[in-house]
Amino acid sequence: MLAALLTGCTLGPDFQQPDTHAPQQWDQLEGEHAPSQPVAEPMQLRWWDSFHDPRLSALIEQVAARNLDLQIASARLLQSRALRSTVAADQQPSVDANAGYSRARNSAEGLSDPSGNAGKSAFNLWQGDLVAGWELDVWGRVRRQVEAADASVEVAENDRNGVLLALLAETAGDYIQLRAVQHTLQVTEDNLKVARHSLKLSEDRQAEGVATRLDVAQANAQVALIESRLPTLQARRDDLINALSLLAAEPPRSLQGSLLQAGELPAPQQTFAIGVPSELAERRPDIRQAQARLHAATASIGVAKADFYPRIRLSGNVGFQAMQLADFGAWDARRFAFGPQLSLPIFEGGRLKGTLALRQAQQQEAALNYRKVVLGAWHEIDDVLRLYNASQLRRDRLAEAVRQNRIALETAQRQYVEGAVDFLNVLTVQSALLASEEQWIDSAAAVSQALVGLYKALGGGWQAFDKV
Repeated sequence: MLAALLTGCTLGPDFQQPDTHAPQQWDQLEGEHAPSQPVAEPMQLRWWDSFHDPRLSALIEQVAARNLDLQIASARLLQSRALRSTVAADQQPSVDANAGYSRARNSAEGLSDPSGNAGKSAFNLWQGDLVAGWELDVWGRVRRQVEAADASVEVAENDRNGVLLALLAETAGDYIQLRAVQHTLQVTEDNLKVARHSLKLSEDRQAEGVATRLDVAQANAQVALIESRLPTLQARRDDLINALSLLAAEPPRSLQGSLLQAGELPAPQQTFAIGVPSELAERRPDIRQAQARLHAATASIGVAKADFYPRIRLSGNVGFQAMQLADFGAWDARRFAFGPQLSLPIFEGGRLKGTLALRQAQQQEAALNYRKVVLGAWHEIDDVLRLYNASQLRRDRLAEAVRQNRIALETAQRQYVEGAVDFLNVLTVQSALLASEEQWIDSAAAVSQALVGLYKALGGGWQAFDKV
């Protein structure tokens, strides 16, 4: 009962969950709004499924199951949990068993000889003990250590969650870039067909005496220029496939069979749920990790304060000791010792005060870092929301530019056949069409990339997978 009463005192400040100062609702965008907009509804954790791309969903599942960086982070988490177990062991009594035999001979001029022969002959000594000890956690030093260890486990958990969240975003981002490059390849090949048709047209007109060698040379140059784009695009496509293979812990080129064929570019839905601002601190691993670091630093202050006070340890042992094996275990061979041990720091040369000052400064740093992480999260979300809206508006304007350039190319080709314009007009319009088509593909990919970045900023997705 006395031990239970004594262990009720815990030094140091108790951790209080900090306020994130979350707004009641998301800030509204100013200016023109794009077609796809977020809504404050419960967020879909498996956000990659909203793209309705089975290949992307399967790839993310594969990365989450096999990625080596994630497995390394999981191993660090297991280490943290094991370390917590070793710290928590100090809360429980320790019991050890010792047994030994020795053949010895004492000095005839030294201390008393247990053999009774004044050091003139050797003797045997058989002994065995059960030794028990338990520190009374009067000031809560051990409890604060366990509290700090629990917080350190949370740090490791959220480190793993952060790695997983980054992997989800990186996988989706690389996949979107791959599809964009494949679409650019298709557009380039289509334009190459048009350029070759224009070349044949100019050669036919030259044979008829209508066109000049200049027209043919310009047409040949246009074909060569478009052909020069293909090797770079093909290399970029293969690089992205290899990047996805590495994320999935696969050898190079192992995913070419499933990814080499072009697929649709993942596109966002008209509306998508992003939850409410108050949920952000529970979702983002970096905020949760910063909070856990603050918790650990706060608990460490209690450990430093408890070091100023005496430690009380209850210890005892019981066993047998005999000089003859036949006597070992007999009632007269028994021995025991019980009693408390008290240790009190008297002079430490400022070490304890310095340690306490260090722990308090570390808590201040952790508190400031928490505020920085939260503030950075709000800025990141605000920036990505505006980027997502702007990317959509740019994509839609470029779609109109592509449509008008296609009309212009058809018109220029027809007028060239009729002799109304020279071949330079055809080349200029075709170059403009190819450039606008590539820009439109890049802008469409940028929209999806921005949406992936928004989901990452919101901290969603890692909850969909089993924890270690």
